[in-house]
Amino acid sequence: MKYDFDKIIDRKNTNSAKWNLVKPIYGSEDVIPMWVADMDFPTAQPIVDALVKRAQHPIYGYADTGKSVVEAVVERMKRKYNWKIKPEWVVFTPGVIPAISAVIKSLTHPGDEIVLQEPVYYPFFSCVKENGCQIAVNQLRFKDGQYQMDFADLENKFKPQGGMHFRDSRIKAIVLCNPHNPVGRVWGREDLIKLGKIVIGNGRIVISDEIHCELMLKGYKHTPFASISKEFEQNSIVCMAPSKTFNLAGLSASSIIIPNKKLRDAFREAGAGHGLNVFGITALEAAYRYGDEWLEQLLDYLQGNLDFLNKYFKEKIPRIKPVQLQGTYLLWLDCRGLGLDDKALSDFMKKQAKLGFDDGTMFGEGGSGFERMNIACPRPMLKEALERLEKAVKNLKKG
Repeated sequence: MKYDFDKIIDRKNTNSAKWNLVKPIYGSEDVIPMWVADMDFPTAQPIVDALVKRAQHPIYGYADTGKSVVEAVVERMKRKYNWKIKPEWVVFTPGVIPAISAVIKSLTHPGDEIVLQEPVYYPFFSCVKENGCQIAVNQLRFKDGQYQMDFADLENKFKPQGGMHFRDSRIKAIVLCNPHNPVGRVWGREDLIKLGKIVIGNGRIVISDEIHCELMLKGYKHTPFASISKEFEQNSIVCMAPSKTFNLAGLSASSIIIPNKKLRDAFREAGAGHGLNVFGITALEAAYRYGDEWLEQLLDYLQGNLDFLNKYFKEKIPRIKPVQLQGTYLLWLDCRGLGLDDKALSDFMKKQAKLGFDDGTMFGEGGSGFERMNIACPRPMLKEALERLEKAVKNLKKG
């Protein structure tokens, strides 16, 4: 089946957060929303067909993830990553963020610390703070147009201080984001091994958010953190979902893979693994079993969007520099060349360019002067957004 990703579909009056909240967030209806991470594309037809078929049964009671749904996750891990997981390792939750919050709850006491690599997906902050914990920042380094992990700083954070045994440290875990949101970096196997040796070597746990793992652009490959070794497997929790890949965020179904039984039991005791709806389960299985034809075409289209955008910025908006996108459909824009402070930059995007981006400061340290842009939209919409930005930059006095 050939999918038409160029087609613009009106999402207004469909309870779409992305489109309904344009005026409340940005102050005007005349803003193109390119903020929240969902796509302006219809999902794969086999998923739609599966949902319609299930909806035709008129009873929508409590859902159970049966054997077939679990097998779909197990088979996908084997087929995509050659990662052999056991069915009992899989725990289903309504979302990755509730899962991460439950993991933190299961690992910590109030006052403990969780390492975050900022700039990073801002809901992580509330996952830490709402559990009474503190954030220990291991800031990413931006060098030569690309982001790198600061392993020296990370090692120092986990190093026992003043003769203290590492088991007495208040740092209990790190939340790894791979591919990294918002900077679009796909962490390679070497980086993951370095990080794992530091964190696990100090008796701590890696919470790996891999929700964007199937959105790989050309030349990049995802490695599930826990697939690297038995040691990594037993000391990590991997969070995945079809929501970003197949545009199913509104159906709330995620698969959390926890090989270590002790960690898995603690996770369940923390209140995770409840509340899935029957349509989320249906969509998850259909996506994993029948969605690859659509996904291949989507990735080709996203690469086309990225190529078009990179050329446009280079030729017409050189004062803004897109950071090299390796995975996700979320582009990190270096806007420091505009010479604006963060408040002025935010106002400029909303009021002059009429574009609804996420301000870089939302993502913590290192986000100043940056904006996050969702490029998962029909190319005519992307072209209009870039034309608006080009015009606004031309009208801006050089800083």
